[in-house]
Amino acid sequence: MMVDPTLAEMGKNLNEAMKILEDGRKASDPDADRRQFSRSSIPGPLQGDGQDVASILQLVQNLMHEDEEEDKPSHRRMQNVGEQGHMALLGHSLAAYISVLDRERLRKLITRIASDTTLWLCRLFRYESGSAYYHEDDREGLLKVCRLVINTRYEDYSTEGYTVLNSRQPVIYQSATCRPGLGQHLCSQLGLPLSSLCTVPCNTMFGSQHQMDIALLDKLIREDVETGKLPLLLIANAGTPGAGHTDKLGRLKELCEQYGMWLHIEGVNLATLALGEVSSPVTAATRSDSMTLTLGPWLGLPAVPAVTLYRHEDPALSLAAGLTSSQPVEKLRALPLWLSLQYLGHDGIVEKIRHAVELSQQLLEKLKTLASIKTSVEDELNSPVVVFRFSQETSAESSGGSVEGYFAGEREVLDSLNRWLCERLAQLVPASGVDIVELEDEGTCVRFTPLMTAAALGTQRCDVDLLVERLTELVPVLNCTLRLRLDFREEVYRHSALSYIEDLSWPGLGAVRYEPRIEELNDSKRQLEVEKINSELLVKLGDLDADLIFSTGLEFGPEKDCIFIGMATEDLDVAELVDTIAALGRDIEENGRLLENMTEVVRKGIQEAELQLQKDNQDKLMEEGVLRQIPLVGSVLNWFSPFQSTVKGRTFNLAAGSLDSTEPIYSMKAQTGGLASPETPTSSAKRLPGQRLFRREGAGGSDSHSETSSVGQAEDLSRERFPQPTTPNPPSPVPDEAVSVAPESPETPQVPAEPEPTQENGEVGTQEGEEEERRPEGQEAPVEETGR
Repeated sequence: MMVDPTLAEMGKNLNEAMKILEDGRKASDPDADRRQFSRSSIPGPLQGDGQDVASILQLVQNLMHEDEEEDKPSHRRMQNVGEQGHMALLGHSLAAYISVLDRERLRKLITRIASDTTLWLCRLFRYESGSAYYHEDDREGLLKVCRLVINTRYEDYSTEGYTVLNSRQPVIYQSATCRPGLGQHLCSQLGLPLSSLCTVPCNTMFGSQHQMDIALLDKLIREDVETGKLPLLLIANAGTPGAGHTDKLGRLKELCEQYGMWLHIEGVNLATLALGEVSSPVTAATRSDSMTLTLGPWLGLPAVPAVTLYRHEDPALSLAAGLTSSQPVEKLRALPLWLSLQYLGHDGIVEKIRHAVELSQQLLEKLKTLASIKTSVEDELNSPVVVFRFSQETSAESSGGSVEGYFAGEREVLDSLNRWLCERLAQLVPASGVDIVELEDEGTCVRFTPLMTAAALGTQRCDVDLLVERLTELVPVLNCTLRLRLDFREEVYRHSALSYIEDLSWPGLGAVRYEPRIEELNDSKRQLEVEKINSELLVKLGDLDADLIFSTGLEFGPEKDCIFIGMATEDLDVAELVDTIAALGRDIEENGRLLENMTEVVRKGIQEAELQLQKDNQDKLMEEGVLRQIPLVGSVLNWFSPFQSTVKGRTFNLAAGSLDSTEPIYSMKAQTGGLASPETPTSSAKRLPGQRLFRREGAGGSDSHSETSSVGQAEDLSRERFPQPTTPNPPSPVPDEAVSVAPESPETPQVPAEPEPTQENGEVGTQEGEEEERRPEGQEAPVEETGR
């Protein structure tokens, strides 16, 4: 068999390129890629001799993983590019190679590729006698179809242009559940006013609330016809972008035939047309005038175009609308899809779609057994989209009363909880592909669409089981948080120093702010003080490790300088939690106030101590007399007639900021042998022995997981933050004397000296001179002689 060497080399290079890009970083030198990337990422002139393919691919690989951190696990959904994906990528390379062939060979080849792909798709999705248009933007096919309908309904449009539209204004009808911005995009590209777009509401009384109201549509069309407008096209859904519901396509087709309108259908449920058993609402899509298929997500094929199948008998009008092209290169868009469909085969395509539908049915069956979970599914037997949300238990009660009639804004709270639920499920089970969807009636929901994600993420039945398991674990947390939010608010109102912050978008227990009790500060200084105290309080609460998450809230939230408490468990003691927040905040406020006033207190204390020393020296001079102050005479006089001074020392209490006499200290020391530090205003509240951190006693039993998760660490940390008072060891006589303030000795100059602060047992003491009773100098000589 003859093989084109260029094709063989292309396939080889593609395999090598994919291997380089998928292998990741080199195991031998993890920093080599980073160094090379740091050099290659700097913009500069092109190298004169160029670079080899391996270096360029390595640069591409580094650019792809530029933002990834090695020390943090990534929850990003990376598409699983299998062999069928390699075929799609090969198609783009082949398209570039085929475009350089001679014109005749190129024409034959692209005709074969386009005809084969169109035939396979029409047979696969039961769309007989159809043509295909391949496009990158999934809205482009509908836009070309609108041009086709305008050329068909307005015969002079090709010659007179938009002036013919003034006679009868065209009207495009779409459902209220269509993709956001789709109608506006069509009017912008077609040059039509927004008045040419009519949005049809959904059912309000009968049928699904996500289906188009056919009776109202009929009324709107009749009104437009009576006012001289031309009903042009109707956009229907076979699987709405939000809930995956299908409009009544059969009835809509009849209505379109009645008024001569074009029916276009799009949606994820069109994929089920490839299955043997198809629900009747979706089967009616085969009678539509056109429909758009997005095969890339359905089959896990990267970079393949979307396809719009349509029926029209006039090739000239199709060419004028842009649905067909005379340029051979544009027809090569079907090449990646042509290769991938051949690789998968009919059975492989059907199996991928059936696997996705079975995953939806598996999840739906399991969700029926879960309490507090409500599903929104149109057809429980064949729906490939499952939408569910957490809903409160109306029968559950908290200590504050029933959850029913919870509070104003309950809808917003449930939306925030469901948003948190979806984010947690996406992190815990990334292969599930769940995402958030906002529905008008239901609110925020979790959506599971395996037809759009399973092929790319490789979702299996075990992933669905894991998803249900994680959901079962998270539902009790949601119920407890919802019940305890009211209790938390009431407890915060009991503390005057705390302010409850109403933030309905926060998925957690609630938010609180500590308000300092400072009235003399202006608004700006008070705001800085509030920010400082709450920042320190957040750090202290985060160190408690009490199975609660404390944060500053949402990144772009309206409330600042607050403490947001995350999700709660059943055994949470809300009263203890709020009391602890208030106590820690008060602790931080008092400590900050003490530190701010410390400099002034110490300065005033030193000045007062100097005055006391001068006064004591003067009193001592008056008691001893003038003769005792003369050095030689005073020593002899003290030898013959010792004098007992009545002047006592002083102690400086930092906490109280006052000078006290040392007499009570010496008298107490003689009785107890030590002195316990006085309790300061900054002491925190003492915790009872054995009391668990933020846990109600007896909640859930002693063997429950909630009580044993982190109680030990919480108790150890609580002892550090709330120390128990202890009695210090009896101090030695020398340190005790060192904290006293005494008058100067007669043998030293009477110069007042600043007291040297030394902290012992919570006090600062000063001393001047030596001992109060000294021996005369004549007594020292016999001691020295005896020693010799």
